[in-house]
Amino acid sequence: MRIALAQLNYHIGNFASNTDKIIHAVNKAKEEKADLIVFAELAVSGYPPRDFLEFDDFIDCCNDSLRTIATHCVGIAAIVGVPTYNRNDKGKRLFNTAAFLDEGEVKTMIGKTLLPNYDVFDEYRYFEPNRKFETVQYQGVSIAITICEDLWNITDDPLYVVNPVDELMKMKPGLLINIAASPFNYKQAEKRKQILCKNAATYRLPLFYVNHIGAQTELLFDGGSLVVDPTGKVRDELAYFEEDFRVYNLHDVVNRISDNEYKPVAKPKVELIHDALVMGVRNYFGKLGFKKAILGLSGGIDSAVTLVLACRALGNENVRAILLPSPFSSDHSVDDAIALAENVNCPFDIIHIDDAYNTFVRTLEPYFRGLPFNIAEENIQARVRAVILMAFTNKFGYILLNTSNKSEAAVGYGTLYGDMCGGLSVLGDVYKTEVYELAEFINKDGVLIPLNTINKPPSAELRFGQKDSDSLPDYDILDKILFQYLEELKSPKQIIAIGFDEAIVRKTLKLVNTNEYKRYQTPPVLRVSPKAFGMGRRMPIVGRYLS
Repeated sequence: MRIALAQLNYHIGNFASNTDKIIHAVNKAKEEKADLIVFAELAVSGYPPRDFLEFDDFIDCCNDSLRTIATHCVGIAAIVGVPTYNRNDKGKRLFNTAAFLDEGEVKTMIGKTLLPNYDVFDEYRYFEPNRKFETVQYQGVSIAITICEDLWNITDDPLYVVNPVDELMKMKPGLLINIAASPFNYKQAEKRKQILCKNAATYRLPLFYVNHIGAQTELLFDGGSLVVDPTGKVRDELAYFEEDFRVYNLHDVVNRISDNEYKPVAKPKVELIHDALVMGVRNYFGKLGFKKAILGLSGGIDSAVTLVLACRALGNENVRAILLPSPFSSDHSVDDAIALAENVNCPFDIIHIDDAYNTFVRTLEPYFRGLPFNIAEENIQARVRAVILMAFTNKFGYILLNTSNKSEAAVGYGTLYGDMCGGLSVLGDVYKTEVYELAEFINKDGVLIPLNTINKPPSAELRFGQKDSDSLPDYDILDKILFQYLEELKSPKQIIAIGFDEAIVRKTLKLVNTNEYKRYQTPPVLRVSPKAFGMGRRMPIVGRYLS
């Protein structure tokens, strides 16, 4: 049997596009004499469809598309992910389904058993878990078809009380196929590979695995679809962050026959984050139908890295930088911003905000008289900049890119309706220390981001002589504390026991929790870590824990 893997970039709810992509891949597989082609989880609808699943019309469109795809499955079979109705009297109204198509028809429906309900996943909200285990017979092979999480209960600390593969093994399958929607984070690819290899080795079966690629707002999918032989050794791996298509001979995989020895290429963390963010920006704009981005370019490291990523995603001609110096902006920051815009060859403008800022100060002077300059006047500058940037978006059809990093977002070091504005947060899941790593990576083949931008002390420049370190611990300390709390879920006592100063720990964690209200009002954040702000982290605004 010849098996094709189709790793595609789907668009949620765009049934015409998704169906065309799938049919095109089916026809390509026929040309390459494949017997079976495999697509990803919920390929027809795109993943995650979220509350679209509550509309009958949406599910009907999914199933109409599935029947259209089935008519092209003559002389070839296909496995396609799709949401389907639960026809039983009890339970949730839908199944997350792997449909087996052959002879122009939908032959078999296999439901997903394990429905993740943690971090970014919310599948139990919509789907009924499968309780009926069966294999598919095709060309003399018994195929065990599973969906994503169904393979993940093989760990030493299982999350679920049932292991679907154990149940399927009772039917003595000869092939294990998994269709998935496994979101990217910089640790996920290696963890995913370990789980898949452990399944193949444990059950002594060849395993074919297909993942999504592309961005669905904040969720990024990296691909990396796999073929694993019955010893648990990876035979091949599809591309990362791009569509891919390959055909394999099942006999060769089972018998470990290969013309080329598989050699994994491990990318460093910073490169993975870079590639994921570029894809995330490109897909966000492309799937929304926008082409042009705008951002405020300050001369600092965050806006510099954001500008380069945006230019690589959209083309430098489609990214406009606006320099918005205030009375407190240093000359070198303006010079650094100009140098970067010229290095990347993107259009830029310089708009001084002195007059607008001074007008606000004069307007408020009768009410602020006698009170010292403080955060009120600082935030006026940030909000004036936001008003100007948003005016450009309205007039010219740009999307404003937010340039705040994860460290700032964590401790509330940003101005609501000011520098926290935007349609998309590019660096909102990237700690400040990681932003510097990205800058160094960007400059690896030559200086693009001016060295002064990288080397100077970070500053919001909202008052004379201001530095981030006036209000925050040094970022190399702050980020380590934040990582232990946000990603490792350590308590204050545990973090202090690691060796961090108690006063700094308690102040930092209080800032994280008391600024939750700000994060509820920020743009969607491209997710690159195991625990990002946004849909994967659900915290109460008015809670008192650690306060």
